[in-house]
Amino acid sequence: MLDFGGKLAIVTGASRGIGRGIAEMLASRGAHVVAGARGDHAQATVDAIVGAGGRAEMVSLDVTDTASIDAMVAGVLERHGRVDVLVNNAGITRDQLTLRLKRQEWDEVIATNLTSAFACAQAVLKPMIKQRSGRIVSISSVVGQMGNAGQANYAASKAGLIGFTMALAREVASRNITVNVVAPGMVDTDMTRAVAGKTQGDWEAMIPLKRLGTPSDIAAAVCFLASDEASYITGQVLAVNGGMYM
Repeated sequence: MLDFGGKLAIVTGASRGIGRGIAEMLASRGAHVVAGARGDHAQATVDAIVGAGGRAEMVSLDVTDTASIDAMVAGVLERHGRVDVLVNNAGITRDQLTLRLKRQEWDEVIATNLTSAFACAQAVLKPMIKQRSGRIVSISSVVGQMGNAGQANYAASKAGLIGFTMALAREVASRNITVNVVAPGMVDTDMTRAVAGKTQGDWEAMIPLKRLGTPSDIAAAVCFLASDEASYITGQVLAVNGGMYM
């Protein structure tokens, strides 16, 4: 089993779904997890981790506010002295056909899904460079690879994460910091259930493995890329989509 003993991992959007699954799996493998979300929304995740014998703490985090991100990272460094893993998971949808898409709906999705990953990565780079080690994993989407009608903003944000990751990976590789992407397919979460126009059966018909993914499927991929075993992997997109997009 991948061992994260002595490592500190920050997970954004850790209140539910994929983010919660990632936080819980990292903690189960020994990481001290900093679970970030708005308000106290990540408290349930922390309670579950601690209840299972893991180590975790909640931070109130608004990923669209650079000051909030910087304060969170500064607090982590003050309390623990290091950051080993950053998982950029926070994300929202504001679905609408492009012709009807409001500029605010575009801006909100880009700010939450893409700009926040830049701001969080920038905030952890100094301590990671000082340590000469680090793992940054961002959660993209199959929609960022193949598109989806009514999700131009979401697809752009998730495709942007892939380009950002490849550029950053080249910048920090010499400091022993790896930067990668996990691109989930259709995962059984609240966000997926809210996608209009298709039922679960419709999605399953599009997936060769004939099932939706689970948060644990995605968490396992994140844990691998964040581990020592993946030390020679950087700038890559690991698609976890049941064969939906090849």
